Amino acid sequence: MCKVLGVHPSGFYAWLKEPLSKRAKEDCYLMGFIKQFWLESGAVYGYRKIYDDLQSAGESCGENRVYRLMRTNGLQSQRGYKRRGHYGGKPAVVAPNILERDFSADKPNQTWVTDITYIRTYEGWLYLAVVMDLYSRQIVGWSMQSRITTAVVMDALTMALWRRRPKEKVTVHSDQGTQYTSGEWRSYLKDNNLEASMSRRGNCHDNAVAESFFSLLKRERIKRRIYRDRADGKRDVFDYIELFYNPKRRHGNYGNLSPVAYENIYFKKLRSV
Repeated sequence: MCKVLGVHPSGFYAWLKEPLSKRAKEDCYLMGFIKQFWLESGAVYGYRKIYDDLQSAGESCGENRVYRLMRTNGLQSQRGYKRRGHYGGKPAVVAPNILERDFSADKPNQTWVTDITYIRTYEGWLYLAVVMDLYSRQIVGWSMQSRITTAVVMDALTMALWRRRPKEKVTVHSDQGTQYTSGEWRSYLKDNNLEASMSRRGNCHDNAVAESFFSLLKRERIKRRIYRDRADGKRDVFDYIELFYNPKRRHGNYGNLSPVAYENIYFKKLRSV
């Protein structure tokens, strides 16, 4: 076999023990970050923005290398929509963008935002859906699953409804992912007196508050970690949301108070009236 391949036997057996070169291992390492940042962008970032994300994360590599790896793995930026063939009518709008990037709220349970992110584990991807109350930035509902289906967002919203029990209509803002445009999701909103609001297609800035929370989670807790398995990831994310972020993490825009403390002030004033 070695004669056929034209390599020395010692080199062949060394390759069997360690088939990946140092460069290939580095490429695999970088691809983990590249895919993570690309998915977090909603699959819209190109190699230049991914390169900037890598630099911000402290990863040293060239822009051309990022381009090569993304191209090899079939990752590309969203460049708009090409018209192929003839289609009558206008594209359907599932729900209008009620928020229009106004991320303020006068009281709890007035407006919620929801989104999904991806967390790496050695067992595979872990998908996290959250529901945030815009008044205090408190995470009022969340769900983690191994598959990105409508169920993961439905479970997060169910938790929010169970915890908050809103008495008035709540606006729920999301992107236009398939989980949020499904008939099941829309029916669930209608049945529970919730009003849908949606970002413009491919525009992550229309849901910037949810994206900001995910950035905090990854910077303050996950940061380059790859969890042993999904169960390990779930435990750590639960700990961050329920034991740190909601009750303890201080927000400069809210008097340096945690989300729970900020809401408590509102309800205390309400009771005193």
